[in-house]
Amino acid sequence: MDNTSSPNRMYIVPCMLTICSLFSGFYSIIAAFNGHFFAAAVAILVAGVFDGLDGRVARMTGSTSTFGMELDSLCDMVAFGVAPALLAYLWALTPYGRYGWLAAFLYVAATALRLARFNSQTVASPSHDFTGLPCPAAAGVVATAVLFSSDVFNTTSTVRHVSLLVLIYLLSYLMISTHRYASFKHLDIPREKRFQLFIGLILLFILLASDPPKTLFPAIFLYTLSGPVLALRGRLGRKKVKAVSPDNRPL
Repeated sequence: MDNTSSPNRMYIVPCMLTICSLFSGFYSIIAAFNGHFFAAAVAILVAGVFDGLDGRVARMTGSTSTFGMELDSLCDMVAFGVAPALLAYLWALTPYGRYGWLAAFLYVAATALRLARFNSQTVASPSHDFTGLPCPAAAGVVATAVLFSSDVFNTTSTVRHVSLLVLIYLLSYLMISTHRYASFKHLDIPREKRFQLFIGLILLFILLASDPPKTLFPAIFLYTLSGPVLALRGRLGRKKVKAVSPDNRPL
């Protein structure tokens, strides 16, 4: 929930959806401590669904508020900061000892910084894009990585330990970076292309539902890489324009 049209109001439906996201994140922590890593990963994904619903419902019903925004951030800190960090640590980072829990703390700190920046930017200058990787997407990468690795690799394989350690550092950087990510909240789709988009979304849903442990991770990881790729593309484009500008033409 990211608007402040009614700063002093508390709206029940969107706030309850936010609390459901918090509950899913807390359940993920309990499941991870009990060694149920698959259930912990699924709970983080469920928290992401509720997190998307609360903002959508608030905007559709005109029930956005400062209270809802602050509650959303506090719940996001648990569901998409603490829960995935603990899941990553307990599932794969414990063999690294101090370096493992420091990597998990770095992820939590990056999530806190990402949320603080998002709140300040939303109030000061609302944007249709995200600055830095959204923390629900970062948490989704961790959760789907657990599902993917559990389904593909041997549980005793060391691949998951190294790959997840690198992934945690990468996600921490991307959350606090200035790379732009599409928010999909304000899509301006021409009327003549809406049917094609609808068919495309159905096909995408079928693809993701065919084998979620194997398909969700590549899909969300592609979104994670979209920020650096677009930044590199923009930088190369600016260099190309600068090279052909009149001031840089050879005499």
